[in-house]
Amino acid sequence: MDYDFATLDLADESEAAVARRRGWLGAVQRGFHSGRPDEAFEKHWLTHVRADDVVCAGARLPEGEFGAGPVPVATFAHFDKTLNAGHELLPLRMITDVTTSPAHRRRGLVRRLMEDNLADAVASGIPVAALTASEATIYGRWGFGAATFAQKIEVNTGPRFGLRAFDDPGRVELIEPPESWPIVRGVFDKFHVANRGSVDWPQFYEVLHTGAFDFNEGGPDKKLRGAVHLDGDGTVDGVVLYKADGQGRERKIDVTEMMALTTTAGPALWSFLGGIDMAQKVTFGLAHPDDPLQWALTDINAVSYTANSEFLWVRILDVERALTARPWAVDGRVVLEVEDDQRHAAGRFTIVSEGGHAKVTRTDDGAEVRVSAETLGSLYLGGAHVSALRRAGRVQGSDDAVTRFAAMADLAVPPYNLTGF
Repeated sequence: MDYDFATLDLADESEAAVARRRGWLGAVQRGFHSGRPDEAFEKHWLTHVRADDVVCAGARLPEGEFGAGPVPVATFAHFDKTLNAGHELLPLRMITDVTTSPAHRRRGLVRRLMEDNLADAVASGIPVAALTASEATIYGRWGFGAATFAQKIEVNTGPRFGLRAFDDPGRVELIEPPESWPIVRGVFDKFHVANRGSVDWPQFYEVLHTGAFDFNEGGPDKKLRGAVHLDGDGTVDGVVLYKADGQGRERKIDVTEMMALTTTAGPALWSFLGGIDMAQKVTFGLAHPDDPLQWALTDINAVSYTANSEFLWVRILDVERALTARPWAVDGRVVLEVEDDQRHAAGRFTIVSEGGHAKVTRTDDGAEVRVSAETLGSLYLGGAHVSALRRAGRVQGSDDAVTRFAAMADLAVPPYNLTGF
């Protein structure tokens, strides 16, 4: 069957265009097993996609076929923002809303949409693509590697909870999320610049973090609460957004966002959360992969790390540009070969690192270390180490060359991203 591939015109308000737009959004919701979007949902979604210049593409059944109409059988969207690579904020192709109808799987629909999109990113000079995946087995075939990780933590805030003494010349104050977007956004902007692995926020984060609309519940988020930490000069250097869930002894505090710009703000915000009355537990699903909370507690076992999962998947499209933008641990030289079925990152590259920076150039010299595009994506931000991937059989080369590459590429502090899309 010949499918019709097309891109939505989000500015077109004709009856046919609106029907296609609603059909596309409905297909996305169906693909992620979510409820049918209503008028309010569509309004907030449309504001977001227009603000971020989102490109919504898809595949439909050809006219005359049973089931043909405004609802596509595959969807795909992208928009462009930035990734903190360590030395600079790189242009980033952000891929989202990838779905296929269960009646049209294994027809090559997503493959065509993905490969066309990556080729467009390359033609546009974008060096890196990324996505957050619902299944870990899908995107390696297109060169995406799991690149950042997050921990889910659960803190017992009953009698066991307590923090070791720390000096805090500042204080914590409550905020009202509907009125506090400039504060929250300001903290994130500083977080984004300071944290390797961070991805810039899409526009819908304003909707989420002000409680203007809950896309799961289909209305305003009336449970969302917030607090900030002020340093000794009264400057906001940390923020937490949270909701209470459950009743009685089962009540817990679910943290939806937490950002600490200083080593004082983090413990202060946790002290605040642990002191909320009538709650016995605090959970946070996006804690730093090297989270220090257990070391700040008087009882190390008051916190449980209940999950550690991949979050951001990265695809390198321009090896020279991307590797130059990330930090390097020690001075050295290695010739790296990248194998890439789509050819975007394929080739051999001489990497010469000095003073934390690297010069990366294409070369015809013999390869010393070989990796796939998927493995390079996992190594890129430092979320995975060369030595671990070597033991997993995903890095090839002599012991000397791989050891040299590991010393250059492995970074002590893991990357950290708070942005899902």
